[in-house]
Amino acid sequence: MEEWKICKVKDLAIMKNGKKRPNTVGHYPVYGGNGIMDYCNTYNNENTIIIGRVGAYCGNVFYCKGKCWVSDNAIALCANSDNNIKYLYYLLASLDLHHNHIGGAQPLMTQDIIGNFDVCVPKLETQIQIANILTSIDKKIELNRQINDNLEQQAQALYKSWFVDFEPFKDCEFVDSELGLIPEGWQVGTYEQIIQTTISGDWGKDIITGNYTHKVACVRGCDFQDMSIGVRGKTPERYILEKNYQAKRLIDNDVIVEISGGTSTISTGRVCLINDDLLGKYNNDIVCTNFCKVVRPIQSYGAYLYYSWKYKYDCRVMFGYENGTSGIKNFQISDFLSKEPVIIPSESNIKEFQTIIDTLQNNIQTNGSEIMKLESLRDSLLPKLMSGELKINEIGC
Repeated sequence: MEEWKICKVKDLAIMKNGKKRPNTVGHYPVYGGNGIMDYCNTYNNENTIIIGRVGAYCGNVFYCKGKCWVSDNAIALCANSDNNIKYLYYLLASLDLHHNHIGGAQPLMTQDIIGNFDVCVPKLETQIQIANILTSIDKKIELNRQINDNLEQQAQALYKSWFVDFEPFKDCEFVDSELGLIPEGWQVGTYEQIIQTTISGDWGKDIITGNYTHKVACVRGCDFQDMSIGVRGKTPERYILEKNYQAKRLIDNDVIVEISGGTSTISTGRVCLINDDLLGKYNNDIVCTNFCKVVRPIQSYGAYLYYSWKYKYDCRVMFGYENGTSGIKNFQISDFLSKEPVIIPSESNIKEFQTIIDTLQNNIQTNGSEIMKLESLRDSLLPKLMSGELKINEIGC
């Protein structure tokens, strides 16, 4: 490989630690160790690579083409003039950085660790060609993500049209209620009336230990974003008791609620909808972590429960059901279920809504499967291209 040279990452890039996130709201993404965590009204980097610096996500690698704020939980890295930023992003993603942190209980990634990695890199022209190949796959992935985002927006718009603005029911008789006028035959109740039960999560063990032998995917709140577009993502695998699996395993139309976490500007109580297609991507061996809780709806109410809950979340209702003013906040889910008023439509309207949502969700899951295939292709090409094992002229895409 005459055109390739061995060097250290610090010879290719400029690095700096991120800064404490501003306590403002805006449109610039704020990056932490697990990607975008919020939005603020200012930025401290542009066209940059973000690497998780502290905690469970240290070593995670992200790229932001535009302006962003890199928080103090991450390191910002920019390519020097002799190297391509996008190639450098893919190179760093191939290094498996998170296995090289320091610290035990609180893992830490440093500029020195990253900078002293030995890498083999080609000339700039070849870097650009490799980056273009991998970027073309990522663009296909992003297109499918955008399609799924649009399908999800359609579902949310349908919920608002039917159950907030009552557009299909304008010609019906309306009656007064504590939430204002609602179609006749509907009622106002609480979420307790449309659920069967709630189920606590489990975290189990990281290896087989005693009777902890059933391997499961354990869903966290940070997995919701991928799951909502039909992608399995990086959901960790754990081992739990068989009896706990039988009692806690997820089924079609379950709604997972994040009950701990949040920030000063983001509440707890966000949700994720489960369906059979998504369960199949985990071979049905899936539970939620003990920082979440499962809300199991009565028959046919899964879609309505999820979208009514999500609507209230987006309206910031959940801030009124939190305790804890510092550190980790907790969502008072029992109070929410028993006290928060919700419109309960007629059974026929609920079933019709569920049928439409099922179609949209099936399309989302199909696109999600395509995303997973493309990600697998990209991840298999990545190390071969980065090592020079696979030549540019050997790629058929």
